[in-house]
Amino acid sequence: MDHLDELLRRQQHLIDTYGWAVTAVFPTDDAPGAPFAYTVGLTEHGYPELVISGLDPATSQALLNDLAKRVYDRAERFTAGQRISDLLVGYDAVIVEGPATEELHPGAAIARYGKDKVALQQAVWPDPHGRYPWDPGYAYGPEVQPVLGRP
Repeated sequence: MDHLDELLRRQQHLIDTYGWAVTAVFPTDDAPGAPFAYTVGLTEHGYPELVISGLDPATSQALLNDLAKRVYDRAERFTAGQRISDLLVGYDAVIVEGPATEELHPGAAIARYGKDKVALQQAVWPDPHGRYPWDPGYAYGPEVQPVLGRP
């Protein structure tokens, strides 16, 4: 069994067990950019896949699992511009929506379900001053936390 087959098998096992899996994408020399992670599996249940960018993989996985559990277990629906005050300690995350981009491309979800069926919502985190990537004075460059859109 090759690496891709094994990855897809493990991913399907997680989807069957929990309702979703989290996939992390890391920058490489050939594909530089910010690390990001996204869910795969929520589309099967009629929900958007969730994305977060610019954080380390363990943090991204924990945050996405928290959000996906709310969606899958409690049928919680997020809306564009919604602030989530209980995800990040001391800060609100903001939900944005948009199509996949070159920087945030959930390849495994699109390969599994098709580009037309995969809707995306991103949890966007603020800088230490509470500013978001679309706010004047945001402390980081756009390459640190690419976003799907604005609220």
